[in-house]
Amino acid sequence: MNSKKRSALALVGVVATATTLAACAGGGSGGSSSSGDVVDGKTFTMTMVADPGALDPQLSAVSALFQLTQFAYDNLVSVDADGAIQSQLATDWSVDGTTVTFTIGDGITCSDGSEFTAQTAADNITWIADPANQSPFLGSYMPVVSDAKADGSTLTVTLAAPAPFALQGFANVPMVCDAGLTDRSQLADATLGTGPYVLTEAVSGDHYTYELNKDYAWGPGGATAKQKGLPAEIVARIIPNETTSANLLMSGEVNAAQIVGPDAKRLEAAKLYSVGIEALLGEQWYNQNAGHVTSDPAVRMALTQAVDLAELQKVVTSGTGAPAKRLTVIPPSACTYDAVSGNVPAQDLDAAKAALDDAGWVAGADGVREKDGQKLAITFLYANTLGTGGAAGAELVTKAWQDLGFQVDAAENDSTTITGALFGTGAWDVAWVPLNVSNPDQVVGFVSGPVSPDGTNFAGIQNADYEAGVAKAMQLQGTDGCDTWADAEAALFTAADVVPFANSVIPTFGKGAEFEMTGQIIPTSIRMLAQ
Repeated sequence: MNSKKRSALALVGVVATATTLAACAGGGSGGSSSSGDVVDGKTFTMTMVADPGALDPQLSAVSALFQLTQFAYDNLVSVDADGAIQSQLATDWSVDGTTVTFTIGDGITCSDGSEFTAQTAADNITWIADPANQSPFLGSYMPVVSDAKADGSTLTVTLAAPAPFALQGFANVPMVCDAGLTDRSQLADATLGTGPYVLTEAVSGDHYTYELNKDYAWGPGGATAKQKGLPAEIVARIIPNETTSANLLMSGEVNAAQIVGPDAKRLEAAKLYSVGIEALLGEQWYNQNAGHVTSDPAVRMALTQAVDLAELQKVVTSGTGAPAKRLTVIPPSACTYDAVSGNVPAQDLDAAKAALDDAGWVAGADGVREKDGQKLAITFLYANTLGTGGAAGAELVTKAWQDLGFQVDAAENDSTTITGALFGTGAWDVAWVPLNVSNPDQVVGFVSGPVSPDGTNFAGIQNADYEAGVAKAMQLQGTDGCDTWADAEAALFTAADVVPFANSVIPTFGKGAEFEMTGQIIPTSIRMLAQ
């Protein structure tokens, strides 16, 4: 697979515990209040279920990398837990139509000792804006840009079209230092950023170690490395098994882990510290590209109507989740509409059978439907990070589809394998991949426009009603367009182009440390506690 298209997967930009597409970072609050005494000089150890692969922060938006990126790289601005824009590399900012202006702070230095300037920021934006570089941030987080120029400490960005949530988007775009822009190969297993931590060791599939940058003084909302209780070192360990992570957390060997399965109950019973982030956990996609049976609208509709989505939601979340409402769940979300209720097709087995019959899919001697000599066979991928609930849910839908006449090849995989199929091989028909973002404009590139590898529209969705709604919504600023965005999303759901079916509050548990989250753990909010 082209490494430039190892794009997005998130349970919370988020959630490192589930395969996820794009994650919203935001930066968040700079400080953190603690319920206990804090201590300096300690190591903060966290677990992640998947390895991030190459570490170039602008060439992938998989959730595992999104978390690691926060340690070593900064954004132009940040977003606090209430959705307010805060400083980070920029001390001032403004939006006037299609012109966005930032004032870059003085004295910002990179991990290699070089200065980070407005010209460095302009070069970052210009690189991401070039479609030839295939950055997944273009169009999903960073708006399409016509020009980016620096004049002293002032960065002026000219957008190609109005962007309702431009600042929120730039709050998710990591900035690389000049040396990394000159030779991006260095970014695969090292860091060249301005962030609060610097990568000192990278062992793929095992762990990543970061050391505190003691000169850091330009964090979210003015956070600095001088804040008492910040860890001197951060270690991110790759632990695919949730039970193992929970055991390590209980023993105090690790300080933070996202746990979504049954082990969460014993951590709650032990009264461990936790931070919960609501996320879209269950989301079903269909490969509509040529050569796949799911390119047939009747097949997509039948697959959707064959399943009791309310029951599926309960199974996948082990009874702790809630129905999905929209595609933009990660807080702080600018729009809070419900576009799912009444729009996602409900279970209707008779209608599902009729749709396949009318489309010419006829049951063969083995019960599998056929059409023009082609069997109604699908490859169904789901993430191993969904735990026992995911496996049980996959068994539930597989049985329903087989009863309808489908031949189903169901495969549980890690996030690396799934993203490889989505953005590379195309060897999938149905996939459970939760796309988690905060604002509706961040969804657009994943459900419309150029398909992979030329774009991030991995499912090949082409929905004229959605695109028309987006065109209207893009002319409205911020929350003024929420109703229009809701109507646009509804068009995707009624056509069964994408089927969100479960939300869940994803807890990150802590022991020996406390922290804040807006999608990911905010590095400057971590406080190590005295034992």
